[in-house]
Amino acid sequence: MTLTAPFMDTAAVCLDNLTVSYRSHPALHHLTGYFPQGSLTAVVGPNGSGKSTLLKSIMGLMPIVESQLTVLVPHQRIAYLPQVTEIDRSFPISVRDCVLLGCWHDSGAWGMVTSPILERINLALTAVGLQGFENRNVGSLSGGQLQRALFARLLVQDADLFLLDEPFNAVDTKTLSGLLSLIHQWHGQKRTIIAVLHDDAIVRAHFPNTLMLARELVAWGKTEDVLTEANLRRSREMTEAWDDTAAVCHIDTQIAMSLTSPHTPLKGVM
Repeated sequence: MTLTAPFMDTAAVCLDNLTVSYRSHPALHHLTGYFPQGSLTAVVGPNGSGKSTLLKSIMGLMPIVESQLTVLVPHQRIAYLPQVTEIDRSFPISVRDCVLLGCWHDSGAWGMVTSPILERINLALTAVGLQGFENRNVGSLSGGQLQRALFARLLVQDADLFLLDEPFNAVDTKTLSGLLSLIHQWHGQKRTIIAVLHDDAIVRAHFPNTLMLARELVAWGKTEDVLTEANLRRSREMTEAWDDTAAVCHIDTQIAMSLTSPHTPLKGVM
């Protein structure tokens, strides 16, 4: 399936038979579909199913083995939140400077930090409940506080496409509620949000669309149609069946034959 108009006219990201390699082995296989502009989508699946790989591929951080991925949003209009475990908390940077990195495209590497930029930073820190933390070192923050600081950085980026990798890890209930409110605010502004999540209850309550992966597509469409017991079971079985030592796409055929029939994907549902 090749994605053409009208898909390209309404999409933020298009995947056309996408296969992505990780450490010389394919980690995401033959994925086709698209994320509409202004959509709010959760990406779910077992550990090792290719969720983070997909976000990194959209950011251009992973080698694409074949076919193509088309991002129809200018790179400077994309905001990416990696997993907290990938962030070096020992780096000596203050909360204010961490958030200031979100203004990179406005100020440049050697640009002057103007009063309007500082005001944006202060407003963002207030929005996530970190006013008064400006001069704290990021290494001194709790997991929830660090995640709020990273969301403040997303706020000042004023992006059209948000890529969030496990955005709610290590956060308390109050912080979770605040971060979800920001995501709904972005969605209401017709921005596109793609979030890797592991909590099915949060997905059901807050994300209208879901993409389920098991290194390849299991289901993609309305959350109520995707998060079924049959699909969840199939995603686990498919992930366990992949041969991690294979140099090409390979799934244990005996296990694969025992899997239920694929769910017809509902691609690109708003």
